[in-house]
Amino acid sequence: MFTEMGSDVAGLARVHEAGVAWHRRMLASGAYTGFLIESGGEVVAGAGLLWNDFPPNADTDSLVRAYLLNVYVDPEHRGHALARRLVEAALDECRARGVNIVTLTASDAGRPTYERLGFVPQAELKLLIPEVTA
Repeated sequence: MFTEMGSDVAGLARVHEAGVAWHRRMLASGAYTGFLIESGGEVVAGAGLLWNDFPPNADTDSLVRAYLLNVYVDPEHRGHALARRLVEAALDECRARGVNIVTLTASDAGRPTYERLGFVPQAELKLLIPEVTA
C-alpha cells in the first residue's frame, strides 16, 4: 500500500515492527477500529478508523473525530467495490458512535471512491520537522 503511494521502502522496513506494535496497542485500547474483508480464508482488503479527541466547533458538538486510514485492497481483488464496502462499514461505525466528522488522506487511486461517497477536499497542510526524531 505505502510503496504504491511512493513511500521509501527502506524507511518502511525501518518502522515495520514499530507499526505492528502501534496497531496492536491501539486496537487493544479501542482507539483504533479495524475492518477486514476475507476471500477464501485470506484477508484481501482492510481499513481502519482512528478515534481522535477533538474540541467542538461550528460544524459539530462531537468531542471525537474519526480519521480513516490504511484502506487497502489486494491488487488481485480490485475492481469489486471492496474499498467502497470498507469505507461504508467505517462510516456506519462512525454513525453508531455519533461521530459526524471523518477525515482521511487520499491516494490518487482512492480519491474517486472517497469523492463518490461524499468526501470533499480540505485545506490541510503538513510540515516534517527534520531536526525532530522519535
